[in-house]
Parts: sequence; structure tokens; C-alpha cells
Amino acid sequence: VQLQASGGGLVQSGGSLRLSCAASGRAFSTYFMGWFRQAPGKEREFVAGISGGAGTILYADSLKGRFTISRDNAKNTVYLQMNNLKPEDTAVYYCAAGYRRSGVPSQIERHYDYWGQGTLVTVSS
Repeated sequence: VQLQASGGGLVQSGGSLRLSCAASGRAFSTYFMGWFRQAPGKEREFVAGISGGAGTILYADSLKGRFTISRDNAKNTVYLQMNNLKPEDTAVYYCAAGYRRSGVPSQIERHYDYWGQGTLVTVSS
């Protein structure tokens, strides 16, 4: 599975962006997908995860209500809608794919097998 993230850019505080992550390869719907981010000087952190059929969705507690993860299995794409962005959301955002028999997405990096290259989101104050 190869992942290509896009949609990052410069946005003012309070603005919105939608990130996309296109996956190549077969059986996209069998993978749970996740978004992580890494701010300058900080460790990478979990943002959101979604199961293959979108029946289970997880968010980092601090981001609930502002970020929404979704997927379109027909397009092999996962999305991250980010609203009311804040300067502290500035980071490189990565999408990732993983597989578990249960299909439940994980908040743990090592549970993901494939990673995209990252897309930079910069939020100005």
C-alpha cells in the first residue's frame, strides 16, 4: 500500500482545511486508517483513526469537535476535515494504514504498517 497525502497549506487562525490521503493497492477497505501529526520540536501524535467500514472512529480527546475523519472506499481515499484551526495545529500531518483482524483503528504508531509522506499545515495567528 502506498499513501499520498495532500491538502496542506497556510491558513489563518479560525480557518478550515481538508486533507486527503489517496491509497494505491488492493483491499483498501480492509485497512484501518489514521492521521497523525508532528509539530516542530515535538513527537508525532495521534489525531484520528477510522475502521475499514467507517463504523469505528477515534479522535484525540483534544481535537474532538474540530476535526472529522472520513473515508471513501470507492476512491481509496481517507480525509481529515479540520475546522476552527489554531496556531497550535501547525504540524506535518501524516496518514497511515494498518491491519488488525478486529478492524478497530489504533492510536499507536507501531500498529500502522504503511505511512504517507506527510503534508504541512501552517496556521497563522
